[in-house]
This record gives sequence, structure tokens and C-alpha cells, in this order.
Amino acid sequence: MKSNQKENHLNIQTSDEEKIDVQKILEMYDSESNVRRPVGVMAIIISIVAISMSAFQFYTGGFGLWLALKQRALHLAFTLMLIFFLYPTTKQGIGSNKKKVPFFDIILAILGAITSLYLIIFYDKLVLRSGLPTNLDLIMGAITILLVLEGMRRAIGPELPIVVIVFLFYSYFGQYMPGFLAHRGYTLERIIEHLYMGTEGIFGIPLGVSASFVFLFILFGAVLNKTGMGKFFIDISMALAGHTTGGPAKVAVIASGFFGSISGSSVANVVGTGTFTIPLMKSIGYRKEFAGAVEAAASTGGQIMPPVMGAAAFIMAEFLGIPYIRIAAASAIPAIIYYIAVLTMVHLEACRFGLKGLPREKLPRAKEILKQKGHLLLPILGLVYLLVNGYTPLFSAFWAIVMSLAISMVKKETRVNLKDILNAFEDGAKGALGVAVACACAGMIVGVVTLTGLGLKIASGIVSLGGGNLLLTLFFTMIASILLGMGLPTTAKYIILSIMAAPALIQLGVIPIAAHLFILYFGVIADLTPPVAVAAYAGAGIAGGNTMRTGFIAVRLAVAGFMIPYIFAIDPALMGLGTSVFRTIQLIITSLSGVLALGAAAGGYLLSTTLYYERILLIISALLLITPDLMTDILGVAVLAIVFYLQYTREKRKVL
Repeated sequence: MKSNQKENHLNIQTSDEEKIDVQKILEMYDSESNVRRPVGVMAIIISIVAISMSAFQFYTGGFGLWLALKQRALHLAFTLMLIFFLYPTTKQGIGSNKKKVPFFDIILAILGAITSLYLIIFYDKLVLRSGLPTNLDLIMGAITILLVLEGMRRAIGPELPIVVIVFLFYSYFGQYMPGFLAHRGYTLERIIEHLYMGTEGIFGIPLGVSASFVFLFILFGAVLNKTGMGKFFIDISMALAGHTTGGPAKVAVIASGFFGSISGSSVANVVGTGTFTIPLMKSIGYRKEFAGAVEAAASTGGQIMPPVMGAAAFIMAEFLGIPYIRIAAASAIPAIIYYIAVLTMVHLEACRFGLKGLPREKLPRAKEILKQKGHLLLPILGLVYLLVNGYTPLFSAFWAIVMSLAISMVKKETRVNLKDILNAFEDGAKGALGVAVACACAGMIVGVVTLTGLGLKIASGIVSLGGGNLLLTLFFTMIASILLGMGLPTTAKYIILSIMAAPALIQLGVIPIAAHLFILYFGVIADLTPPVAVAAYAGAGIAGGNTMRTGFIAVRLAVAGFMIPYIFAIDPALMGLGTSVFRTIQLIITSLSGVLALGAAAGGYLLSTTLYYERILLIISALLLITPDLMTDILGVAVLAIVFYLQYTREKRKVL
């Protein structure tokens, strides 16, 4: 019986499934995966550097961090070395020769290590002559700035380095700036010193977060992957939702939510689960573009799904000066509503086209899966327990890794050996490079803002542009978040907007945590919005569909999620903050009603295909439900009920 079940399950995985080149898709849509794969001595050197980086981070995570500047400097030294070893000068260079590292890049890698280690070796002398840099200090600083910009360009793309260069020019030519943007201007020496010789620029809070608990959480995800957690998430999702209407699409949403909760990359989430779920969706009749879009919309939400959100959430905790668990707790309800919104859209699409689920007898059983691999959940539960009980993210992540390694040994199917552990440490280091260099690069923007006072000026400008109207200011901030998100990694766009747009929202009465989460949500959703919809394009690559069409469908699937940040920004009761349980429940109900209304309007289906005037009514209902006021909520639900009644009576007449 068990063998037959296993065979049927395997048939589901492979039937009608095209040959998918996962690595090619990753390289095409995820810059961080577009790397060289050297062989021979160079491969050994890269592995040693990567494993050493993870070992250093793991050790300091458990036994105490170094002084801030030293910890961050060594973290950057490892990062720059690996980037110049792994990433070619151009994307075209990847195809020509993946197996060799040019001599020039070896020199740049060594330079990256030297300029960062300089701060560690001469730390005491640098502290003594603070404010009086020598020529050698300035040369090292200038080289570091250039290497960070080039490393970012290679690893992620040119967008953020261009933004940084604009900020650097602004700090130098401040006296020539128009109106409120003007400042006295700073010398080249002062700018380099500020960005390099201290913790206000490159080695500021963003890199500090990367050099401590963010790295450990990425390593935690890499270790879990080696234990088979990714397949466990897919199997349990199949068991829970595979038999329902449009089952494979719902499996994609649930599995991506699970997988995304321990991974902070939208594209990696798409590829990690999409290579299985997208062919399944296509096998029961979903269009190529819709299948890719479902996976993209679901995977993108992983960055806002606790317990392990994207790196930006940890930086948010540092910026706000509050424990990370408060960020995760505040994000929990909105994140769940986001996934319900995507599930709702999937269900309506399945009903519209009559798409059924998979036969129960061909699906794995939840009981069997939990029996075989249920123990793998214990490290995640342990992590949540530690965070909830007030332990630091650093301490919690360290012991979560230890728990993962220990618990994997319980059963043969999940047991890891020394080679697996070393591979996980190597993968963890490589997976952290994009976040680390983005944090270093964004740190320069923060440094310029603190040097020139630009943040307050921009905040005042946004408030003026919105005319003091909160909804209008929220709208402008949303547009800025999405525009910045086109090409920038989530961490970088969050850092930029948190020092520019968040203060404007706070000035208008939005509580700080809600203002920062508002920015994070729309920064994440930018991964779905054309013309630069990296998550949607990765989904299209797996599905073999049209990339632009997939992007627009992904936005439609996630459009109901666009409501959620507005609701919690206006009333933080949706996050369970500063209110009664009754008020939070009320907001959850009205939010779900709004999500259903907007989703039905966008998808053109509720109980049946919506007529044009029903769509108008549904949009009105959704708009009324955005504002968390009792009267507008009652009106919004009433309008939604009218559409339900109209469609119900129409369908009943058809039956009669």
C-alpha cells in the first residue's frame, strides 16, 4: 500500500513536466545566482573562504560578537573576496568561461580583504586619530567605496550603485542644490572619512545587522534545506490542499508561504517550490501565465511571513530600537490575510474555469509525512519559543541552527553528515553575499543622509506634496516604494525609504512600526510589478509563459494585498497594537471582506462571472472597507452582500 502511494505521488511530480533548467532560470532572473563555478584549486579556495565566513559568523553568534567596527569589517572582507571570486565583470562573461577566475578579479578580491582588514589591524591607532585621517586612511577608504560599488553592481545590478553615486555627488555639491535641498557641501576627505572610518556609513547599522543575526538566519535556512525541509513543506501542502478545487495552485500558495517563512528571497522561493507546483498547475488546466503568476505572488509574500521574514525586517528592528519578535508579531495577521487574499483569487479562478483538485489516492498523507519528517518542525518552533521569550535574534538563530543539526540526526531520512554541514555553511555564505553588499552600499546612503540632514528635508517635502492628507501621502509613498523596488533588492529599498518616507508618515500620525511595515510591504510587492517584476518573470521562465503577461496577472492576484498596508497604517489594530481583541477581530473580518471584494472585482468572478455594474459595486465595497470606520465598514459589507444576492439569484434562476 505504501509503495503504491509513493509511486502515485512520484507520477504526479513527473507527469507532463517539461525539462526545467532551474539554474538557468535563477541566473536569468536572480542576479545573485549568476555566478562562476570554478574548478580545481580555485574552487577549493572559494569553499574555504565561504565556510570560514560561516564558521566565523556562527562562532561569534554563539560566543560573543567582536567590537562593532571589527565584526562588520571582517564580514565585509569575506563578502568582497567572495563576490570578486564568484561574480564576473559582465553577465555575458558568465557564458564564456564559468570555470576560471581572471587574475584581475583575484587582485580585486585581495584588495577587498586588505582594505577591510586595515580597520581591524590598525583599529587602536584609528580611534586615537579620529577626525584626523592620514593619506593612507583616505586611500583605503576611497578604494573600499569603489569596491563596494563594483561588488554591488556585479552581485545585484547597477541600480543601487547609481543611486549611491547620486547621493555622493549631492554631499559634495550641496551648495549648488536648489531650494530646500541646499547645504554647505563637504570635502572629499570629509565624505570618505565619514563613510569609511566609523559606523555611520559603510559599516553602519545595515551592515551591522547583516554581520550578526541576518547572516545566521540565512545559514539557518541553508541548514534546514539540507535536512529536507523544502520537500517536507511541499509534501504537507499537497496533503492539505491537493484535493480541493484548483488544488495544485493552492498547494503552490501554501508551500510558498511555508518555504518563504524561512527564506528571504522572492526569486529563490519561486524556483524552490515552482519547479514542482507550476507543472502540476498546468497539468490540471491552468494557463501558463496564471500558473507562473500564482507561484510568484505566493513566493513574494514569504518576505513578510514570520517567523523568519526577509533581512529588511531585522534592520527595521534595529532602526526602531525594538525586539525583532515585535516586528514579526505585528506582521503576522497582515501576512496571513495576504495569503488568504492570494488563495481567494486562486479559488475564484478555479471556480470560474471548473478546475478540480487531484485524486486523494494519488496524494501523500499528512499523517505519514508528519511521522517521517515532522520532527524537522521542532527547530522552527524552538526559534519562535526563544524569540517570544525575549532572547535576542542572534542567540535564537544560533541555537536554532544547533537544534536543526541535532534533530536531523533523529532519523536516517533527514540525517546530515559532515559533508552536508560543510555544504550548508558554504551555501549560507554564498546566499548572504547579496544582502551583505546591499547593506554596505545602502549604508553609504544613510551616511550621506546623516551628514547632510537630507532625511528631514525629504520628509517635509513629502508631507507638503500630500497637502497634509494621510491617504494621499500613503499613496505617494506606495508609488515611491514600487518605483524604487524595480531593480533594487528589498533590503536596500527599505533602508532608503525608511530614512526618507517613513518620517513623513510618522509626522502625519502613523505609528512608527506601521509606517515602516507599510514601506516594507510595497517594497516587497515591487517584485511583482512590471516592467521589472523579477519574481513574476522567474515564474514565467518555469511555466514557459509570456513574462509581461505573467507579471500583470501576478499583480492582479496580489492586488487584494494592496489594501492591507493602508488599513494597518490608518488603524494599527489590524496588527493587534493598542486596541482590544474585539476591535482586532472586527478589522480582520472587514479586511477579509475587502480582500474578497477587490479580488472578485479584479478577477471578474464571485459566485458567477461578474457583470460590469457588479464590478463597480465590488470596487466601491473595497474602497469603503479600506478606511477602518464603523459606518464605512457597514456600508462596504452591505454593498458586498448586494453583489452576493444579485449573483445568487441569477445562478438560482439558471438552475430553475
